[in-house]
Amino acid sequence: MIGEIIAIGDELTTGRINNTTSGYAAQKLHAAGHVVRSIHTIGDSFELIGPTIKQSLEQADFVIITGGLGCTTDDLTTQAIIESLQLKGVLHSQIVANIEKRLTNMNACKRAAVEKLAWLPENATILDETYRMAGYLLPYAAKPLFFLPGVPPQMEHLLTDKVLPALEEWYPQPNKHVCQQLYRTFGLPETEINARLVNLEETESIQIGYYPVGCEVHVSLTITTNDQKTSAKLFSATDEAIRSSLGNYLYGTGEQSLAEIVGNCMLKSGRNALLCVAESCTGGLVSSKLTQVAGSSQWFAGGVIAYSNALKQTLLNVDQALLKNYGAVSPQTARAMAARLAAKLKCSTAVSVTGIAGPGGGSDEKPVGTVYIGLFHNNKVTETLYQFTGNRTQIQDKTAYTALDTVRQALLEN
Repeated sequence: MIGEIIAIGDELTTGRINNTTSGYAAQKLHAAGHVVRSIHTIGDSFELIGPTIKQSLEQADFVIITGGLGCTTDDLTTQAIIESLQLKGVLHSQIVANIEKRLTNMNACKRAAVEKLAWLPENATILDETYRMAGYLLPYAAKPLFFLPGVPPQMEHLLTDKVLPALEEWYPQPNKHVCQQLYRTFGLPETEINARLVNLEETESIQIGYYPVGCEVHVSLTITTNDQKTSAKLFSATDEAIRSSLGNYLYGTGEQSLAEIVGNCMLKSGRNALLCVAESCTGGLVSSKLTQVAGSSQWFAGGVIAYSNALKQTLLNVDQALLKNYGAVSPQTARAMAARLAAKLKCSTAVSVTGIAGPGGGSDEKPVGTVYIGLFHNNKVTETLYQFTGNRTQIQDKTAYTALDTVRQALLEN
């Protein structure tokens, strides 16, 4: 079915907080086979809330509204919808009683705030039976309106546990079978990925989307048919075609991260396989990504942030003469950083990064974005020169991802 999402809050329209709730909702709805036609982000305003919801009702089969359900003066969503749709508001005494049990020193100000939380449209169905988080379902014009809190963990919980099951009951689709997969790639431009897969889009039941996400490009596959066996067979064939077309540029699927895949490859390399990282211009970003992976202690020995030449000498055993003759940003230094840390920590694999992230520090010979990535693997040491573009953060991100992918590609060759 077709849905729309409306996120409400001045903190969103002023950019103080990123609108992560809409992205989460869109992802889950898409995975459930729904089509999100539009996403709106508006401020806490009576003049905007009501008309925006009414417009979405005219265009969609269901609407999800997040934010503005709290007890402060800028939480206007419920009152705005009651007035805009000319509904009757009622006080839900069970909400008041439940909250009062959990509060101490109840005074008139607190009670007014509690009653604001409990003042809902007459036909609303409360989504959280424990009354610990705001949120309700409001049927209107034979369509469901879902009002959810703007707090991401609460919104995500109610969307998964209440909204998606409710939509299945509201709009049963017994003859619709959907197979989906998200493919995560690195190192190949979106246009090239599109060129490799465009022929698959000629089949009516296949929908492919291309989404640049930071340093990566994600490819979504959705197959929709009226028969489960047909969907499964078509998915298997299309999945095989995508994997073949993307080759080693495809590193994972679903929620897998590049660092997680590196860890999986390290585990497959053997019991004694260990990885270490020598970082300069990335300032620990590579190590941070690796340690975000649960169980990384099994294959990640650790990393050294040797930002200054002095630390490159004392912690990584890079020769002073080498640094003086070739500079910190050089192929010689990149190789030495990787090989000597591997020897010091007795690691089978080591990756190093040294470069100029900018905005200053560049020269005609070594402009901003010049990065060398060194690799020690299979008792051999190599380095590769990259010329990245972008601001400081972007160059650091590209360097970190490329370092991880350098390790992954080397491990795949084993």
